[in-house]
Amino acid sequence: MKKLVFAIVAVGVSAGAFAQETSFGVKAGVNLGKYSNVSDAAKDYQKMNPSFYLTGYADLPVAPQFSIQPGLSLQGKGSKFSYDGDGMDGSITTNVMDLEIPVNAVYYIPTGSSGSVFLGAGPYAAYSLSGKVKTKGNLGDVVSGEGNYDLDFGGDDRDQNAFDFGVNFMAGYRLSGGFTINAGYGLGLANLSPSDNSDNKFSNRVLSFGVGFQL
Repeated sequence: MKKLVFAIVAVGVSAGAFAQETSFGVKAGVNLGKYSNVSDAAKDYQKMNPSFYLTGYADLPVAPQFSIQPGLSLQGKGSKFSYDGDGMDGSITTNVMDLEIPVNAVYYIPTGSSGSVFLGAGPYAAYSLSGKVKTKGNLGDVVSGEGNYDLDFGGDDRDQNAFDFGVNFMAGYRLSGGFTINAGYGLGLANLSPSDNSDNKFSNRVLSFGVGFQL
């Protein structure tokens, strides 16, 4: 019994010590988005679509140099196709804004008194808040001239599925004062196409770079 009580107390003290080290952070930067499973005919015309992200998170230590980071994030995603040739000269840009919940496992590698390198990965779930497609130029039978329309994420006639999920990978450097430099990659696993046709399936791919501050 004494050993059991001692073990419970020891676990409680350890948990309390780690809880006291809980910190909070915010980071923001540039997203470069594209879609997977693009047809061979369109693959050469797909470009990274620049957008932005803004993330708030908590850093919860669970072991020395190891933390869990749940967060809440606004993520700009989408893709861009730019055509020049074969009788076409223009672009189609899809911009989507997602509300995302990431949960990353992060490992810190101290580099002396200056700070720490960190590596992390974990799942995310997301929901599309808004989306817009912009067209420009002459794209043959597809479009001629400039135009834009809102994406529909609901109903049988939706343009794109609203729910997304996948895995995030991250790396960066945290200075001793709390300033962070971040890079990441979002690997979408959900099919965003409303069609069940396997040839039409596509998912998000997002490369990101940014800075932040962790208290």
